[in-house]
Amino acid sequence: MLCEEKLEVFENGFDDGKFKLRIEFYGKDARRLLLAVIRELYLPDYGEDYIYPFECAKDFWGIYLDPSEIIAEESNFSPIKFVNKSVLNRLEKVLDEIAPDEIKDRINLEEAEIVKLKKTLLALGKDFILDERGYLIVFNKPSARGLILKYLGMLNGT
Repeated sequence: MLCEEKLEVFENGFDDGKFKLRIEFYGKDARRLLLAVIRELYLPDYGEDYIYPFECAKDFWGIYLDPSEIIAEESNFSPIKFVNKSVLNRLEKVLDEIAPDEIKDRINLEEAEIVKLKKTLLALGKDFILDERGYLIVFNKPSARGLILKYLGMLNGT
């Protein structure tokens, strides 16, 4: 669904031609996180009162999310000092369960930064974030990683 001249929202993500940004998720539902990202992207253009692309995406996905529920957080994770085969196997198992083959082939866990966040492991790549709880978020611009991490708390149960 076209929510703005250059913002297309689809079932598992969005593609924004204005910011040249595409974000998709696989596994558990990450649409609340994507709504927070869309809101932040368009906030400077629309102001606080009514951000049309955010409202349009909410309607398309059938999600009620009040802007006051969007909370940005500092990434509070600690890097794992020694990544052993056991840690990689845990993350690979999650990846195998949730990612389609064409996406799985693009993910290189051995080159990713592995960090611990509260009760989960995250693999942070230049174009993906894999959460051991069953979330895979892929994006086309490395700068999107910081924006996604900022709203990681929007995922259910974080």
